[in-house]
This record gives sequence, structure tokens and C-alpha cells, in this order.
Amino acid sequence: MQRRHLLRGLALSLSGWALAPLDRALARPGSDPGRRLVVLMLRGAVDGLSVVAPYGDRDYARSRPTLALDAPGQPAGLLRLDTLFGLHPALAPLHGYWERGLLGFVHASGSPDPTRSHFDAQDYMETGTPGVKSTEDGWMNRLLGQLPDPAPQEAARAMRALSLGNTPARILAGAAPVASLGSGPRALDPKAIDQPRLQASLDRLYAQDPALAGLYRDAAQSRAEMRRSLQAADAAQAPADAASASAMAPAMGGGMRRDAVGGDPAADRGAASATGFAADAYRLGRLIHQDRRAQLAFGSVGGWDTHANQGAATGQLTNRLGALAQGLDALARGLGDSLRDTAIVVMSEFGRTLRQNGTGGTDHGRANVMWLLGGPFAGGAAGGRVLGEWPGLDDAALEQGRDLRVVTDFRHVLTPILRGHLGLTDAGLAAVFPQLPARQGAPLNLLRG
Repeated sequence: MQRRHLLRGLALSLSGWALAPLDRALARPGSDPGRRLVVLMLRGAVDGLSVVAPYGDRDYARSRPTLALDAPGQPAGLLRLDTLFGLHPALAPLHGYWERGLLGFVHASGSPDPTRSHFDAQDYMETGTPGVKSTEDGWMNRLLGQLPDPAPQEAARAMRALSLGNTPARILAGAAPVASLGSGPRALDPKAIDQPRLQASLDRLYAQDPALAGLYRDAAQSRAEMRRSLQAADAAQAPADAASASAMAPAMGGGMRRDAVGGDPAADRGAASATGFAADAYRLGRLIHQDRRAQLAFGSVGGWDTHANQGAATGQLTNRLGALAQGLDALARGLGDSLRDTAIVVMSEFGRTLRQNGTGGTDHGRANVMWLLGGPFAGGAAGGRVLGEWPGLDDAALEQGRDLRVVTDFRHVLTPILRGHLGLTDAGLAAVFPQLPARQGAPLNLLRG
């Protein structure tokens, strides 16, 4: 394992790309390679009780004297989703997707493991094996092994899974190849590895080490493939769309970067903040739309550990949610009509306490809310309500007397997407999420008929 990690590190330092050794993917009948899955992790534990606030639960406002958001219809109030829940007003750019039936939520969801450690909780959500620390690969990498391989060429296969950002993600760690798209508009600018003379020298240098030679070759080929796809996307972009993208560029910023205040850099694990996320998200959407080989993508955004000065309708959480909303909207715009075949899932390692603390923030909690965006989902007006069983916020319903209780295992939100959208069999699902307990209660009905 040490040798494997060393090889990955060398490949990353050479090219800015993290690529695991190639492994043959297993085709599964019924899967559609034209269908995509994008997962976004909000590192630091976003406050789901502010993202989708249960204004209709009387214990909500009573528990948060200065952090509770006003009911829909009030100045700076929530955006109405149903009689119980409202969307944070900073997420207004996404409310139109709800009204069109393209956005949904599953509340009181999360990991069954009770840890309040950012690091353990993130690992469990990325490996898909809560409570098991020995799992080395990520569930999205295992998922690659259960999808059909539409193009067996090495470079094309590396394009099947994309990691957005500059830090390798555990969710994509494993045997299947993964290409990492760096952050910022200059991520694919020519570098030393792109020079034919250096490539020839590296070919000779690594000739005696097949494993390292394969990592280097895959990195160089995938980098070239990525650049060609983005150039083709630029060429295919209509003039009106190009003008729109140029107009959005100043607001979106040049790339992902950290906020000046707030959050826990350690909990972020190298993920940049939402500031500037829109530019990278738009680029990712365009790439997925242009290159039909891309089936899976993952990104992460940090800055959500709001122990102090969280704010309600204004403040640091509002600012970050506003930037995140711009980013998700930019991702959807970049996808264009591919949004109808793309499932976007947003999740966070755990939620935050119901009651605010003495510094105007919230502490580590349990259940959170998962976001579902895209054409495959029966969300918003189509779904008619926020999904999942709501346990309530009264003292008797809270976990340990302080937290929203986890009713829906996060894997039970992902499973119908993998089965109904990507076409996995029961055997395939068992490989992705081993030892998953059976779901109790009514089906979630996430997907359109």
C-alpha cells in the first residue's frame, strides 16, 4: 500500500492529475452510459436546519432565538417549499429549479455512525461503510467497477470519473482510473508534462517500472483529452451563451479559494470555500456536457463549520450559501440539456445542533439534509414535498436531547439513484455498499416515474 500511495503522489506531482492504476470495468446490462452522477461534499458540516428550515415545527424558532429564519412571506423570510419547510433565502437562485420539479431534498438523513468527528464522518460517507475504518477504496470508485465501459481506450476510460479540485478525494480512491480537474481557469494551461521532449524523457525514465510508467502515461493522455474536450466545448458554445458566460465571470471569480474568516481549515481537508466555486462548477458542467465519456464526477466545498457568528438571513453562512447557490446554478447551466440525464447529489458529513450556542453559532450535530438536483428527480412541484420521515424537534424526538435524529441512512438515498438512474443490479449495489441494512419505512420515490 505504501508503494501504491507513492506512485499516486508522484503522478500527481508530475501532472496535477491523480490517476489510479487501470482495472477492467464490469459491464452491467440495463445501465445507460449517457446517464451521469455528480456528487458534491460540503466539508465542515453545513447547518441543514438553516438550508431547509422546518419553520412549521414550533420547536425550531424557540430553540434558535437569533438564528431562526423567518417564515415564508416575511421580509428576508424563507422561500416556501411546503407547509413545514422553507429554503434559505440565500438559495434563491435554486428556487426556480424547485418550482420546475428539478430540485428536491431528503431531510433527517445522514450516517448511522454517531461520530461527531469531521474526519471520521467524512471518511465513512466517502467509503460508504459507516463505522468501518479499514475500508481503503471509495464507493464512487467501486461504482465505476459496476458500470459498463463505453470506450475501452485508456485515455477515454480515465475520463469516466472526474474529480474537481486540487486534493485527491477518498470517495474516488481505488483501482479504477480517475482524472482530476484542477481548480481555476488556468488548471489546464500548458505545463512541463505537456512538452513532447519531457514526455519522451519520462518514457525512457519509467520504462523499467510498468506501474509508474502507466500512471505517467495515463496522466499525460487524460490531460490532453480534457484539454481537447474543453476546447471543443468553447468552440461549440453559441455566441449568446459565450456572452452570458463572460458576464457571469466577474461574479463567479477565477476559481475556488478560501474565505478570509470562519470555518475550520482542518475540517475542510483541502477543499476550497464556496467563493469562486461557480467558475469551476460551470467548467465542469461544460466538460460533462461536451464529453459523453464522463459518467461520474465529484467535488467538495469547505467552510461550513460555523461554531460562531453563523448568522440567520445575513452573515457568513448566508454569504457562503449564496455563493454555493451560484455554483450549483452554474453547474446546471454548464450541463445545458445534459441536466435532464444528470443526477446531482449534495451531502455533508453531519448536521449541527438544534440549539444555538453562546457564540451565535451551532455545534456538531447528527442528521442533515441531502440535496437532489437534476432531470432524473421528481423534486419540487413534481414531488410536492421534502422527502423523508420528519422525526420532529421536541425534546423526546431529539438524539441525546440535542440533535435532529437520523431517520434515513444516506446510502438509502443513493441506492435508488444507482439502481433506477444508473441501472445497477442488486449484486452491483452490494458491491458498492457492502453490508447495507435493509431500509425501514416507505420508499423515498426520488426519481420520476
